[in-house]
Amino acid sequence: MSIHMHMRAVAEAEVRDDHTWLAAFMSEAWDNHPDEYAAGIAVSIDKVWGGVNDLYAAAEVLDADAAKSWELPIYGGRPVAHSADADPSNPPLRVLEPPGVSQAAGFLTRVSFDELWNVAGAELVWSGWDEAEVRQEFLDHHSCLRKFYGQAATAGHAVVRVVWA
Repeated sequence: MSIHMHMRAVAEAEVRDDHTWLAAFMSEAWDNHPDEYAAGIAVSIDKVWGGVNDLYAAAEVLDADAAKSWELPIYGGRPVAHSADADPSNPPLRVLEPPGVSQAAGFLTRVSFDELWNVAGAELVWSGWDEAEVRQEFLDHHSCLRKFYGQAATAGHAVVRVVWA
């Protein structure tokens, strides 16, 4: 079974605060994911997004006075509530408005992957897994997120997030 967190940059004016509409929008975006990924307006993380969030949480250890901007790239934003007539099996959705996108981009630009990995990496490598491969996977996710959020912030876009299972 495949499970992904899918993020899509979108002009804030185009975001409807309607779960049914937004789920359909994200479903269509998922169908076009390879093209949207290539265009820099979409990114996805399979299965390990919680671990990526744990990696970013290490920023608190590195700088106890740091703002909670480390929370924004993976779980940031407000939930979009289901409407009364929505199918309850529709996926959970969140929207991170442009100021939050800018904060996430700033965090990802400032943070050192190597420093985060030094603090959190041992907890992210499961027994029997190759540490170098896991480190590279997390570095790849970090690099993609840095580029994605940087482009979204520059464009003044919001980010819509959904989990597909």
